[in-house]
Amino acid sequence: MRTGKLVVGVTGASGAIYAQKFVREAARACDHVYLVISTNAVDVARTELGTEIDKKRFSTLQWLGEDFRNVHLLDDKDFFTPPASGSFLHDGMVVVPCSMGTAARIANGISDNLLTRCADVCLKEKRPLVLVPREMPWNLIMLRNLTAVCEAGATVLPACPAWYTSPQSLSDLADTVVARIMQAVGLEQSFIPEWQAE
Repeated sequence: MRTGKLVVGVTGASGAIYAQKFVREAARACDHVYLVISTNAVDVARTELGTEIDKKRFSTLQWLGEDFRNVHLLDDKDFFTPPASGSFLHDGMVVVPCSMGTAARIANGISDNLLTRCADVCLKEKRPLVLVPREMPWNLIMLRNLTAVCEAGATVLPACPAWYTSPQSLSDLADTVVARIMQAVGLEQSFIPEWQAE
């Protein structure tokens, strides 16, 4: 089932596979995906996936393996793009993976780029905001920042793969996290069955 509009931020935290898989699934489930990719995220994708993300000649075919015309790459410095405004209606935002630096800026209302501005808009407009951190261990500053974003209305969904699905590969493990992100923003997914569902 396709539905609505979703904003997705990708930061330079480790875990590029989560971003790649989630954007692919979101593109299948949503009418429009508005994508903000940080410069560091490009470097991490190259290191972890061997994938080049060319922001000047962006192609989902190159990054996701499919041509999705409904994925719109936004300039992370352009505050005049629709998701930067609360008047632009959409169904929420996912930041995957979410660096602790990005979480800290969101927690403290520092909108110094389009990604953090879009997150700030979600909080002020009471729209779903899901942050997917992949750092460990967490220090006290990180815990306080993540507590602050939760108190402000965001969902913190650490990238903790599940093992009860008997995963056979790293890709299978990543799918368990992506499925939970999909559920957190109200998108249907069928690649990971619900636990003991009839």
